[in-house]
Amino acid sequence: MPQSRLDAVDIRILEAIQGNGRLSNVDLANRIGLSPSACLRRVQALETEGYVKGYSAQINPKKVGLGVSAIVMVTVAQDNEGQTEAFRQRMIALPEVMFCFSVTGVADYVLRIVAPDLEAFERFVVRDLLKTPGVKDVRSHFVIGTVKDNAGLPLTYAEATHH
Repeated sequence: MPQSRLDAVDIRILEAIQGNGRLSNVDLANRIGLSPSACLRRVQALETEGYVKGYSAQINPKKVGLGVSAIVMVTVAQDNEGQTEAFRQRMIALPEVMFCFSVTGVADYVLRIVAPDLEAFERFVVRDLLKTPGVKDVRSHFVIGTVKDNAGLPLTYAEATHH
């Protein structure tokens, strides 16, 4: 049965698994103060209802040879709806594209691109990005340092708004 809103226990579960998706059900239940069976039911309900999109590991890009990261702003021609959808599908298919957001402002999309080095980044832009139908303008900003990356959602705000 779908929940209409999150309660305080749900928020605590989401905070805990957001911080450590590898928590065992027993550890999570102990942390939350539920029996393991009740905790498992709640986690499964949160997954089924789409509150939990999935579980993954955070991989250090430099350790796997992806030393260049860039934020790329892309403007597309707005005269063809088919081209816009083709652009979106192409971005989904390209493994170098870590995220692609449709945005307002001077650009239509903001991408995060990773590559082994500047030469590989240049090849990606010339070979893949600029040759994508509908792309009108590309502006790249190279990441020179990370202040905050992959922070969890501020679920305490969600808790306050769901009561």
